[in-house]
Amino acid sequence: MTDRTQPVDLGILLALAYQEFVRELREAHAEEGFDDIGRSDGVVFRALSSRPMTVSDLAGRLGISKQGAGQIVDDMERRGYLERRPDPGDRRARLLYLSARGNAALAAARGFHRRYERRLVRTHGREAVDTLRFVLQAMAGGADQAVDPRLRALYL
Repeated sequence: MTDRTQPVDLGILLALAYQEFVRELREAHAEEGFDDIGRSDGVVFRALSSRPMTVSDLAGRLGISKQGAGQIVDDMERRGYLERRPDPGDRRARLLYLSARGNAALAAARGFHRRYERRLVRTHGREAVDTLRFVLQAMAGGADQAVDPRLRALYL
């Protein structure tokens, strides 16, 4: 029997909120034709949106082996989200780029993030959302947009 007089543990609320956010994001992606987005795809999209990189660079950014990154890249390339092109500065190397489909999926995700935040602001007010962002950022150790190795379990 649960004690309804006690609030739900904060960690449980964070997990449930994240789970619901991801559910809505996947639903929005599916509606826009991206029903095959994998767990690690979003992190790869963000990494490659800043600049093309090699599989080795991507592996370092994700904190995984080159072989693991290669498997992710092969899968994303097969699904049409990435392209490999020769590195103009090193003919032996191949650079990873987002394909048109990859850029469209990233744009869809970013649009969803903006709409989600606007909905939170409409529901709870700008001050509450700014406070939530401040608290979450502090809890995350001041994490910026870079991939934090502590998040690996969420995307790999």
